[in-house]
Amino acid sequence: MSWLQKLPGSRREPHGLEWRIAKKLPWILLGGTAVPALCFLYAVLFPNPDIGDTVEKHLSGVAIAAVAATLTVWTAVFTMAIGCGIVWVMKGPAYVADRYPLIDAEAPAGPSPADREERPAARR
Repeated sequence: MSWLQKLPGSRREPHGLEWRIAKKLPWILLGGTAVPALCFLYAVLFPNPDIGDTVEKHLSGVAIAAVAATLTVWTAVFTMAIGCGIVWVMKGPAYVADRYPLIDAEAPAGPSPADREERPAARR
């Protein structure tokens, strides 16, 4: 038996928003990396520390902000890529699941004690 068998008669759904987002993710990743890097480069070339601060302290603050912004963008892009992948898999064809033998398959067990408690009748 093959690992993944398609369910007979299943169909794929047409792609939609997830593909449009997935196609933009590399550009978002590139822009989200380039903008903080360019800001840091600008701060290196034209340092403007506050009064009483040294250039090194100013550059370390700008570097920390640039790294934080870059990592935030990378995390957001990675999360969106996972979401697009999940939607892509869910829109694909259905697959036959593995069989799981039930212990009480011939004679199903009754409801659990928690299910036997009195519950108010639903109003119609």
